[in-house]
Amino acid sequence: MTPLMTWAPFLGLIAFLVYRRLRFARTRKAIPALLAKGARIIDVRSEEEFRAAANPSSINIPLDRLASAEIPFSRDTPLILCCASGMRSGMAAPILRSKGFQTVLNAGPWTHTLTGS
Repeated sequence: MTPLMTWAPFLGLIAFLVYRRLRFARTRKAIPALLAKGARIIDVRSEEEFRAAANPSSINIPLDRLASAEIPFSRDTPLILCCASGMRSGMAAPILRSKGFQTVLNAGPWTHTLTGS
């Protein structure tokens, strides 16, 4: 096994983490403006995760219930989605778009939606 093959998984993980940080950095910059326009935060984590720690301004609609859930906002309300890592909120975005919501933002980890930073 070559040295590069030994380090490949580690380098792949580093690349993924850098990509994720850069991806959500752009998104987080849009949060304050959306909140000023009346955006609502939807946390798609499980009820248990939400109870353990959540943005006080968010509502909880777990991803596994999102497709059948009645969303309590008008279709023109901007939605900011969050979860623990950005994976579930990324899966939630197309579900909400299919329900007619026009502005849906995957904010990634919920902690970033507290300050928009």
